[in-house]
Amino acid sequence: MKSRSTLATWLGSLDGSRLARVLGARQDAVSLPEPRSLGELADRLQRPGSVALVLPRLALPHLQVAEALAALGTPASRDALVELLGAVDEVTTRELDAVLEVLADHALVWPDGAGQLRMTGPLRQAWDTPLGLDAPLEELLAGTTSDELRGMLVTLGVKPPGAKPHRLAALVEHHSDPEQITSVVAKAPETTRKLLDRLARAATRQPQFVVSGFPGPDLEPGARWALDRGLLIQDRHRYGPARMPAEVALALRGPGWHAPFEPAPPCPRPASVTPAETDREASAAATAFVTHAASVLAACSATAPARLKSGGIGARELARIGKAAQADDAVVRITLETSYAAGLLGRDGDRVSPTEAYDAWAEQEPPEQFAVLLQAWQNLPLTPTQARDEDNRALPAVAGAPPCGGCVQARLGLLAAAAQLPAGQGSGVASDLGPLIAWHRPLADSSPQDGTPFAAVIREAELLGVLARGALSTLGVHLRTGDAEGLSIECRRLLPSATAVARIGADLTAVVTGTPSARLTALLDSVADRETSGTASVWRFSAGAIRRALDAGRVPEDITADLAAVAAGPLPQPLSYLIADTARGHGRVRIAPAACVIHGDEPVLLAELAAHRGLAGLGLRQLAPTVLISRSPIDTTLAALRAEGYAPVAETAEGTVRIEKARPRRAAAPVPTPRGAGARNSGRIADTRATKAPAAVDPSILAAQLLAAPPTTPEPAPFDGGVPFATDTEEIVAGWAKRLPYSDVRQLAHAIDAGQAITVEYVATSGNRTVRTLSHLALDPPYLEAWCHLRDAERVFTLSRIHSVMGVVSVMPE
Repeated sequence: MKSRSTLATWLGSLDGSRLARVLGARQDAVSLPEPRSLGELADRLQRPGSVALVLPRLALPHLQVAEALAALGTPASRDALVELLGAVDEVTTRELDAVLEVLADHALVWPDGAGQLRMTGPLRQAWDTPLGLDAPLEELLAGTTSDELRGMLVTLGVKPPGAKPHRLAALVEHHSDPEQITSVVAKAPETTRKLLDRLARAATRQPQFVVSGFPGPDLEPGARWALDRGLLIQDRHRYGPARMPAEVALALRGPGWHAPFEPAPPCPRPASVTPAETDREASAAATAFVTHAASVLAACSATAPARLKSGGIGARELARIGKAAQADDAVVRITLETSYAAGLLGRDGDRVSPTEAYDAWAEQEPPEQFAVLLQAWQNLPLTPTQARDEDNRALPAVAGAPPCGGCVQARLGLLAAAAQLPAGQGSGVASDLGPLIAWHRPLADSSPQDGTPFAAVIREAELLGVLARGALSTLGVHLRTGDAEGLSIECRRLLPSATAVARIGADLTAVVTGTPSARLTALLDSVADRETSGTASVWRFSAGAIRRALDAGRVPEDITADLAAVAAGPLPQPLSYLIADTARGHGRVRIAPAACVIHGDEPVLLAELAAHRGLAGLGLRQLAPTVLISRSPIDTTLAALRAEGYAPVAETAEGTVRIEKARPRRAAAPVPTPRGAGARNSGRIADTRATKAPAAVDPSILAAQLLAAPPTTPEPAPFDGGVPFATDTEEIVAGWAKRLPYSDVRQLAHAIDAGQAITVEYVATSGNRTVRTLSHLALDPPYLEAWCHLRDAERVFTLSRIHSVMGVVSVMPE
């Protein structure tokens, strides 16, 4: 309550412009209904959720100063903060004041009436051990008894007072003097000095867990000597090693140690670049991207990509779309993610289909199309070009991953970092912007799996023209400021309008420079095959492509007229010949659907059948005077004709009359006795039929008969036309594990059904062959979930990558 009232008092002391600046910086905390008092506003500014929204937007020096204040404990004097940070020169002091001003604008740190610096409670709780320091001595000694305090004072040579509060105060006063701490440690044994030095200089304190037993002061050599003097404190309320008070750690680090404070951002290697060069490269990148994006979405419109069972668009569909659009994987992923975020794509059952908004977007000019995708990219809660996870497994696109605030901050950090570069200069190496982004947004997601920090977001910015020649383009400037109108103007300035004209050559190609319009793209895609996309797109005419247009219902005259309307000159003669020749042969042979054929020698009779109303349900159609086709199966047609009083006969596939003689049905072999029949029939009346005892067989005679018998061929597998599968599991496994012979399929299916472990030869996506022992098998086609004894973890295996089954094994129970 005291902290809240102090913050409210400080807010009340600000003038109107300063208070407005605080409210603007902390808009997240005042977006609720207008606060009725400064006290209510102070309550909102100190909420944990409000602080969590502000921290990711702070730069490195702001977080460093806040951590230093958290280590000092508030209220803290400015002089103590200056000494801890080592801000001794005038330049560093001014930079510290600027950092404190920014923290005050966010209502995170503010001065009280006594000139002390105070910090909001949730911000202090952001660090468990700020600067690697534990809690102060007074806090760690809260549960210590009076006798224990007396023992520590006596060991230190200090006369102990009578009451516990006075003894605690005396020990805290003694440990607050760094010189007294160093003089005491100088007399310690060597093992104790090494232990204290290691604990004092630890940058972070990782949690330690005790598996069994109670931690004692003798867990580490030399700890007892320090515990007796209060240099280490054993916490009785939790397991773990002894804790070092903050005063002791600071004293042992020495007067030359200072908390890290980097007020100046790192400087990347500079490279001179003019605004004209930046605009030129940004224009080329943006034009190429929007052209590829239009092709990607057109491919999705033609064939909606299928979604994986686990969600998202998998690698196979991404490759198909990239091949159809002539775009690489990064462009395809960015386009799909931004389009999905902008509402141009939506989930449609087991597919991802374009929405009605896509139709309106496709009719727009490229500058307007690009502005929509660029604004969606800025706010994406993920890194779209990240194709692999931490385990190097392929990541699907449009998978609905959990929101990643650090990914958004990475883009904002890139825009902020590039905006700080001097005018007329860019980064000579784009990857040098990584440390600069980390300085502006320390809490951003750096995508470490890329090898170079922030390499993915830098590459995306270059593909979109936001970053060009290592400098921020005008597109990036307006994107950073959130000026949607200015961004639209820059897009219209840098990106050319859609091209509605194609240069059609005698080599049967159509070349379109720039971004083709939606109408031109649809026309050329319907009559030609696209070969390349980008700043110039190329389509090639062929007989197959023209035939595809004719199959779609186009007529050759319309094709010629539409191409002539978009051609930069007259249509080349080879193209006109190609259209005419393809149309001349189109439809010379026709294929009609038919289930059976009716033919005879009497045209009048067949004409009567075709006109018979009672036979209308057969779908009869007369192809010749003596030939009818029926859309109904042969048996249905026979029955219908006979029901109307006709006497047709059926023919075989060879054209001979089919003999319809019913043969008595017989079983192929005696039915074997079911398994366990004896157990199931126990208790019933015994079979009274006499059974003949088997005759004794001479083993030598039987051996001779077996040797003389001809070798028998194995029974063919079910997928080779043999007997049916024994179980449904066998059929499912055989349908997905195409590389396995039937014997291996049976073993694997049996292991799944019986819950047994099995050893298989598996080929990973990298091509490496490994032998895996699997247990706890669960079939989820096309995958097999199992416990992998090689990795000692649960894994998912693709059935098609299992190349052989080595047999069932015995695995010791867990």
